[in-house]
Amino acid sequence: MKNYYDILGVSREASPEEIKRAFRRLARDTHPDANPDDPAAEGRFREVAEAYEVLSDPDKRARYDRGDTIDFSNLFGGTLDDLLRSVFGDSGLFGTAGRTTARRRGRDVLVAAEIDLVEAFEGVTREVSFDGMVTCESCHGRGVAEGGHAETCSTCQGNGVIRTARASVFGQVMQMVECAPCGGSGQVIPDPCPACRGAGATRGRRVLNVDIPAGVDTGTRLRLSGTGESGGRSGTPGDLYVEVHVRPDERWEREGSHLVHRVGIGIAEAALGTVIDVPLIDGGDKDITLEAGTQPGTVIRLAGQGMSRVGRRGRGDLLVEVAVRVPTSLTDEQADALRSYAQLVDEEPAEARKRRFF
Repeated sequence: MKNYYDILGVSREASPEEIKRAFRRLARDTHPDANPDDPAAEGRFREVAEAYEVLSDPDKRARYDRGDTIDFSNLFGGTLDDLLRSVFGDSGLFGTAGRTTARRRGRDVLVAAEIDLVEAFEGVTREVSFDGMVTCESCHGRGVAEGGHAETCSTCQGNGVIRTARASVFGQVMQMVECAPCGGSGQVIPDPCPACRGAGATRGRRVLNVDIPAGVDTGTRLRLSGTGESGGRSGTPGDLYVEVHVRPDERWEREGSHLVHRVGIGIAEAALGTVIDVPLIDGGDKDITLEAGTQPGTVIRLAGQGMSRVGRRGRGDLLVEVAVRVPTSLTDEQADALRSYAQLVDEEPAEARKRRFF
């Protein structure tokens, strides 16, 4: 789990005002518009925004501090622009003189990754893929043919939007609409890339490796910012969500961070005591001595031998549940031995009770 306090550079005891001030500073430093030549700026900015979205909400912050799994599928209630307006106001991140180019965003993508229980315990890297809009390989997302260039749109002067005034019952209202000639990008391309026709993205397949952390359970969703579908030349990529499915294992049953291993022993073993081998999820077996007179349903707890916990230290416990097997069929010799035992302990099997009755 990401350390959102480290990302914002604040302590775990930071007040809401300190968190907001840290986000305002980092948002200006990491925003893609302030780093036009850095392709990694978008990812850093979204990470800072994600940290602020969690820590600025008292409920999400409390769940994060407890180590609970947070559903990232609807982390931002609106859009990143809505989040920025809530912090910086309508003037935007860089004030009224800031760039207002409309930025399209690629679609978010949901894929599934199936792992086994041991992989869920250890953590694993899994290859996933999806079909959709990907960055054009010919022009690397610029939308420009080889040797070509982009020009500032003369209609919107590079802003990507056109402001128009309209009358209303409240007086004159300024309205912003996407610039049609440049499609909101602020630039026009005289010589577009022939592969993507200037869009900067084509339909294809994207393959990438995903690090699945130790301790995940079925239904856990991992969010990879900026790795979804391409937003094209003038846009930003969407996010990729990886939903984890953990295959069951016949050796253990999972109960949260605990594991349950069920073992069956015979009547004589329960009465006289025995030694059983218990498989451990991190490898090997452990010998456990069952005392004479072990009862059905006895549970032995092996502390710290269960599952890993996502983003937290320590492990759950391994619970060994003992069941006593009762034979369903006996040989004559076995039946005679049990009858002798019944006489010694003054028990009456069905046939002995019937003889006594008659």
